[in-house]
Amino acid sequence: MESLFSLEEDNKMLSFKNRLKKNKTIRNTYSLYKSIKQFFLFKPLLLLKQFSWYFKQLKKFKKVGENSQFKNIEYYPCLFDNLDHTPLEPTYFFQDSWAAKHIFDMKPSHHYDIGSSAKTIGILSQFTPITMIDIRPIELELPNLFFKKGSILNLPFEDNSIESLSCLCVIEHIGLGRYGDPLDPFGSEKAIKELKRILKIGGILLISVPVDSENKIYFNAHRAFTRGYILDLFHGFEVLEEKYIYGNKMYDEYDSAKGFGTGLYKLKKVR
Repeated sequence: MESLFSLEEDNKMLSFKNRLKKNKTIRNTYSLYKSIKQFFLFKPLLLLKQFSWYFKQLKKFKKVGENSQFKNIEYYPCLFDNLDHTPLEPTYFFQDSWAAKHIFDMKPSHHYDIGSSAKTIGILSQFTPITMIDIRPIELELPNLFFKKGSILNLPFEDNSIESLSCLCVIEHIGLGRYGDPLDPFGSEKAIKELKRILKIGGILLISVPVDSENKIYFNAHRAFTRGYILDLFHGFEVLEEKYIYGNKMYDEYDSAKGFGTGLYKLKKVR
C-alpha cells in the first residue's frame, strides 16, 4: 500500500513538473534567470576549495622528484578540468561529425560554407579546399582555407554557381539581431532563398537548424522549426538524408513529442 501511495505521489509530481514546463511565463522567467545568472557566477567557497587542491597538488608534485630539464615552474592554475568524464556539447559533436563524413565522402573539388564554425571548417579544409563566407573576417590562415566576406542575405555569387555548400547552425539566427544583423521577422526565409539561388542544379547542400514541436522564436538566441516547415522552404530540393539530435543521442526520424532538438539535412537541388 505504501508503494502505491508513493507511486501516486511520484506521478503527481511528474505531472506538476510537466505543467510547469508547458507554462510560457515560467519558461520565459527561467530563461531570463539563466541569462542573468551568467553575470553572477563568482563562487568564493568553491574557488577557495579548488585553490587549496591546486597548491596541494603543486606541493606534492615538487616532492615526487625533479626533471632537470624543467627547473622553472610558473603558476598557471587550471581549476575545473579534473572531471570524471570528457565534457562535450552534443549538438556540435554530432553535427560536425555528420558534416565531415558527408564532405569527405563527396570529395568536392571545392566546397563553400556560409557562416559555420571556423574551427570546424578549418579542419575540413585540410582534406578539400573550402571557401568560408562570413560577415566577420577570420584573422588566421591555413592552406586550402579561403575567405570571402559576404552576408547570407546577399551572397557574392552568381545564380546556380555552387556545387557543394554547407550552412550549419546559421539560418535560425538571421534577423534576430544577436550578431549585430538587422532585425527581420523573415530573416531565415530570406537566407534560405539565397542558399537556393546560388546552388546549381544537382548541387548538394548540408544544413542544420533547431527543430521543435512548433515553429518558435527563442528571442534573441534562435528560431526553431517544424520538419514540415523547414523542408517546405526548400521546395525543389530532394532530401537525401536527415538526422535529428535530441539530448545526447542522434536519431533517424523527427519526433515532435521530443520537443526541442537539432535537424541535420543533406539536400539536393533538383529544379
